[in-house]
Amino acid sequence: MALQYNKTPITEITAPETRQAGINLLIKREDLNHPFVSGNKWWKLKYNLEAAQRQDHKTPLTFGGAYSNHIYATAAAAHELDLKSIGIIRGEETLPLNATLTFAKSKGMRLHYVSREAYRSKTEPSFIESLQNKFGDFYLIPEGGTNPLAVKGVAEFAQSLKAEASFDYLCLPVGTGGTMAGMIVGLDKQQQVIGISALKDGTFLTDEIKSHLKNFSDPVYGNWHIETSYHHGGYAKTNPQLFAFMDEMNASYNLPLDPVYTAKLMWGVLDMIAKGKFRRGSTVLVLHTGGLQGLQGFR
Repeated sequence: MALQYNKTPITEITAPETRQAGINLLIKREDLNHPFVSGNKWWKLKYNLEAAQRQDHKTPLTFGGAYSNHIYATAAAAHELDLKSIGIIRGEETLPLNATLTFAKSKGMRLHYVSREAYRSKTEPSFIESLQNKFGDFYLIPEGGTNPLAVKGVAEFAQSLKAEASFDYLCLPVGTGGTMAGMIVGLDKQQQVIGISALKDGTFLTDEIKSHLKNFSDPVYGNWHIETSYHHGGYAKTNPQLFAFMDEMNASYNLPLDPVYTAKLMWGVLDMIAKGKFRRGSTVLVLHTGGLQGLQGFR
């Protein structure tokens, strides 16, 4: 059994910034690829869940915060594939559950809460062993879903994207770096890849992505970099200007965005276009990575 996938459109945005700069701006609406496992999460989970299905104990276990897109998507995907799932949630349980965790629980995900201090140890062998003692065998998916199988899935998507559209730059938001690593591999040095960090002080992400690339493939890629000045205060931080921008993009271009990743992405891309950071006459393709479920927690 495989996850449902809906073919997604590429739409054009003609804004004052693009006209003045002579830039063709396209949006790949990958947020429309699945009702619940949307955007990059579909590709990051694809091969991980295939691996879980092949195992005798078919229970993916993963990690996330109370509003995590990854928790939401993993619960939905596991349910669609008739798998059990476990979510290790950062922080204490708060009742009533928010919309994200209510949805995850409705899809059969078993929620287990750990302190923020304990959560910081989530990758340590002793912590994983304690989870095995509690839950038995499971298939481990890291926070955000980023591992070599996730990179493989995103790289496959990138290869299909090359056949679908002609573009010079690919822009996407960056959290854990797995999606960007997969896009770099899949595009195979044929386009420039620009990541917009959703995290404050996101310069460390360069080393994270280099590590993901090294773990996945041998070639060295020099056609990418990360922009770190569009985080709007840090991960999941917002301000009235960002929400006003989201409302404007939705009203003017029918483009829904989320405040954690894609709104900061589009803000950054339009600012870079206005500042002349893209070659005149070039085509910029923006990857909408989904995550719109998180809007419920902000609005």
